[in-house]
Amino acid sequence: METNRKRMFGTDGVRGVANSELTADLALNLARAAGATIDGHVVIGQDTRRSSAMLASAVASGFNSIGVDTVDLGIIPVGAVSRLGRDTGASLGVMISASHNPAEDNGIKFFGKDGAKLSDEQEAMIEDRYHSASPHTTPVGASVGMQTQMNDSVDRYVEKIAQTVEYSMRGLEFVVDCANGAAFAAAPALFEKVGANVAVFADTPDGMNINDGVGATYPETVAELAKGKVGFAFDGDADRLIAVDEKGTVCDGDVIMAIFANWQRDRGKLNKNLVVATVMSNLGFHHAMKRIGVDVVITPVGDRNVVQEMRRTKAVVGGEQSGHILLEDRSTGDGLRTALRLMEVMASTGQPLSELRKVMTELPQVLLNVRVPSKEGWDTQEDIVRAIKDAERSLGPRGRVLVRPSGTEPLIRVMVEAPTAGEATTVAESIASEVTSTLS
Repeated sequence: METNRKRMFGTDGVRGVANSELTADLALNLARAAGATIDGHVVIGQDTRRSSAMLASAVASGFNSIGVDTVDLGIIPVGAVSRLGRDTGASLGVMISASHNPAEDNGIKFFGKDGAKLSDEQEAMIEDRYHSASPHTTPVGASVGMQTQMNDSVDRYVEKIAQTVEYSMRGLEFVVDCANGAAFAAAPALFEKVGANVAVFADTPDGMNINDGVGATYPETVAELAKGKVGFAFDGDADRLIAVDEKGTVCDGDVIMAIFANWQRDRGKLNKNLVVATVMSNLGFHHAMKRIGVDVVITPVGDRNVVQEMRRTKAVVGGEQSGHILLEDRSTGDGLRTALRLMEVMASTGQPLSELRKVMTELPQVLLNVRVPSKEGWDTQEDIVRAIKDAERSLGPRGRVLVRPSGTEPLIRVMVEAPTAGEATTVAESIASEVTSTLS
């Protein structure tokens, strides 16, 4: 039945194995469905995956075939798609990327006129039209859409975000991991523009080495290479940032948010004295915010949920532990913009990152990803529910348990925080074992 149809859109667009689950035909027809109700142009960016050019071409063809003009931004961070879409008055922005996933995967993300990801309702409308038997418009002659290239897209993007800098970056030294992804050209250009001294690696994409042991999901790589310097690691589409301080300690999204919240509060610029975080944020983050008198508003996982809540509350700091950080424009995660802001905090305070990160102390957290044949109905399985309740009782107020399905992969994610890493591991493994035996 129609109502039982599996959703195409996950928490971060439509994803799948490129040319298998996510085909050129699917991309073309999805673009036709998305373009059926818009009256302006569309900007399209992509990451460095081998399949990205194929899917970007299919998406452009889909829009053009129903009379929508497209602008090819080329290989560029997802934050640039959001920003340049707004700057050019685009009706939609599209990013071809599977973010932190392996090179074999790919995805299609849509952004609205405001630069933010589409709402659930907007995605559902696109999906319904994709599956509809109704014919699409088929213009001819001068009504067919055209594709043009924005050859200076990286320069425009870099210039735009560099203009936001209030403090000199000269003399600051960093090591930058571009994940062999969308940031490989934009990140070096940005840091050169603001005068910082950076050493860049993982900036030689070959179509298959994106996220391969590098980037935001492998912060230990940049930690090893930084050797006494601050390190920045982006993911495949550069919407995430994970930092490493000069002592080699990883600063995830929670730490970065805590630093920003504390800095903005000290400057009297933390609007309504609150931040927005997801259910995944470490308990240590909540303890830190309580200590400095900052309220935390909690949302489900997904930077889109964070954006919606930030707009409702007018918050100027929000994000996810994974490194999606949202700032004043309340649009989408932009790892390069986040890195620039973190550089500003160091420049304005004169403090090293290792000192700034002391604003919060993280509780040991263990995250296990359990691959399952199907995520459907996992939360109604009595044995799994019982295992989770037993774990929550054993930890009490000393820790936290969160079990949820991945929005992009066939995984059940088991997260446990506890006073010690050993206890967190034991509790997480007990739940993961139950999930495995029940669902497999």
